Amino acid sequence: MFGQAHQQGQHMMMNGAPGHQRYVQLGMGNKYPQHNQQQHHSQQPHHNHHHHQPQNHTAAHPGLGHQHTFSSGTTSNATPIFTPSLLHSGTPSNNQGSLGEAVSDHWQQQLQLATEARAASSAPHHHCRKEGVSRVNKGPVEASPEQSPSVGNDEEGNRATTNGEIRRQDWDAMDLSGQGLRALSPSLFSDYMFLGKLFIDNNRLTRLDPSLGSLRSLTHLDASNNQLVDVPEEIGMLVNLKSLLLFDNNIHSLPNEIGYLYKLEMLGVEGNPLDQDMKDEIIRKGSRALVTHLRESTAAGPPPNERDWHILDETPTSETLSVLSYNVLCDKYATSSQYGYTPSEVLSWNYRKNIILGEVKDHDADIVCLQEVDQERYNEFFRRELSYQDYRGVFSPKTRAKTMADKEAKFVDGCATFYKSSKHILLDKHVIDFANTAINRPDMKGEHDTFNRVMPRDHIAVVTFFENRATGSRLIVVNVHIYWHPAFKDVKLVQVAIMLEQIARLSDRWAKHPACTDKAAFQHGELDTESNFTDTDATPEEPAPSQEYPNGTQIPLLICGDFNSTIGTGVYDLITQGRVSGDHSDLVNHSYGNFTRDGMAHPFKLKSAYSGTDELSFTNYTPTYSGVIDYIWYSANALQVRGVLGDVDLEYLSKVPGFPNHHFPSDHVALRAEFSVKSRKEIKAVEAKFGPQKERRT
Repeated sequence: MFGQAHQQGQHMMMNGAPGHQRYVQLGMGNKYPQHNQQQHHSQQPHHNHHHHQPQNHTAAHPGLGHQHTFSSGTTSNATPIFTPSLLHSGTPSNNQGSLGEAVSDHWQQQLQLATEARAASSAPHHHCRKEGVSRVNKGPVEASPEQSPSVGNDEEGNRATTNGEIRRQDWDAMDLSGQGLRALSPSLFSDYMFLGKLFIDNNRLTRLDPSLGSLRSLTHLDASNNQLVDVPEEIGMLVNLKSLLLFDNNIHSLPNEIGYLYKLEMLGVEGNPLDQDMKDEIIRKGSRALVTHLRESTAAGPPPNERDWHILDETPTSETLSVLSYNVLCDKYATSSQYGYTPSEVLSWNYRKNIILGEVKDHDADIVCLQEVDQERYNEFFRRELSYQDYRGVFSPKTRAKTMADKEAKFVDGCATFYKSSKHILLDKHVIDFANTAINRPDMKGEHDTFNRVMPRDHIAVVTFFENRATGSRLIVVNVHIYWHPAFKDVKLVQVAIMLEQIARLSDRWAKHPACTDKAAFQHGELDTESNFTDTDATPEEPAPSQEYPNGTQIPLLICGDFNSTIGTGVYDLITQGRVSGDHSDLVNHSYGNFTRDGMAHPFKLKSAYSGTDELSFTNYTPTYSGVIDYIWYSANALQVRGVLGDVDLEYLSKVPGFPNHHFPSDHVALRAEFSVKSRKEIKAVEAKFGPQKERRT
């Protein structure tokens, strides 16, 4: 629900025509003589070694202020032995489908493009020449409107966007056409991930390296008039492609992964001995129809390896506590327009709900914090199904639900906290309404930014206060979902500051909460009275007296949720450092009363359960963004991390452009951590870091 621009600053002086695409042409000198580009397909065996490497969408790209050349090892000495007559099963003389139906306008357009490609086959760098590279460069390429999220729409459905930053990039197209290339160095794909257009047509290529999948910004790829016999499955990683031209090759079939290319407008296949059913689909209905067909018919494929469980501390302890945090992707946000790479059946709630429920059950955590749960799914699905696992729940929707009729309000999402009722007693609960709190603060209610930026965002936090039945220890759990839009870093920071301020007040009040003298009274009648858990064989433990705490900061505290913020933001700094100044960069040019005059602070000593480790590469994974924005924070003075759930199988991700998919029902992944509860007399221990020991979850 948060994104970052993927283009990085590249500096190379290139000339280009005003108003035209800026290109770089990489010539091979006189190493390869010019030749007739109507090449023919070598039937010599070609042994490929595919190395699937994880793709980091936000990785920086190296500078390009030097001449880039390929080593001699990138080409082969294979000699083409085909003749033009062996190339084309779908030539202009055969322009109708197998049923003899009239061709579509789309197919006529494809034939025209194929004709133009053949006419230009004898000219090296003809794309670059066509655009007039000798003219003066107009300036840097700027982020397109698609990369800049709209400020006007507050729906979480806009989650999978870039952060709208515009970074200097003097060119984003490369023309390698007509060079007689027989192979491409994988560095072309790893070093130039900012490319928007790549022309490798009219060469002698027999294969495309799987590392092609790292060019995630590519919108146009022309590999026409080569000797390709197949297309790698990694082509599905290029979800921004609008034009994929493969004219005049020797391709018989296309991988289902092309179905991920939901933005594709032109799939050029003329001049290939392509499977007739595939070709007929394009002839009659166009490229989009074939893409849709391939996507909807995609099988689940092999599942990823189980995520590892990382053991951090095995010191014997008298009390442990496990927690799961998971943004489950609200049904109303799971649309084909937002997640066009996901098959419609897989995107449906009926498919996703059972996978989500299975994950929650398998983790079997003491505390479960779910975000983006709407009222209907909470009442009719989660609450009912989880009750059979000894869970009871506390739920609150976003505040807009208060202004709606019941039939609309039931689709408003919010935060749901579940707890094992056999282990914990719910003593109290509270909902923090960020907008209402802000406009009622004497120092903020007169501020322009409060009314125009904070008040319209109706996000909430659910705060619950528990007591352990057996040990008498108490626990505060916060479940929160922070505003998503990258242009509103100030709003995110204000929401978190309000949350921490309210938690401090609640914790001080709850430190004085009276002892629970009759725990048996809570066995069947708590604040959430409905439960289907009927484990008659369970023997209740002898309850211990309620523990006392001198102040709120001594009560163990967990803060879980989707914070839509990364390391280095004001939100992260405030939580981990305990304070930020009023002139923090996220607050520049905004005014929020005492927050901007005096700064923001909180009294807790909070750490991320994953702090100091690199075990999670992301918690949110989409084609436009991959990064950590979900957290489990804990009070380090009262809790000690014992273990955390590790990363998703990175090799599995090499062919997966984004979540949700068949195996991951949300665009977020679940976080799980286990803690030991420190005794009141225990001296604070130094937090353990990841060691070499790993344990496979079963």
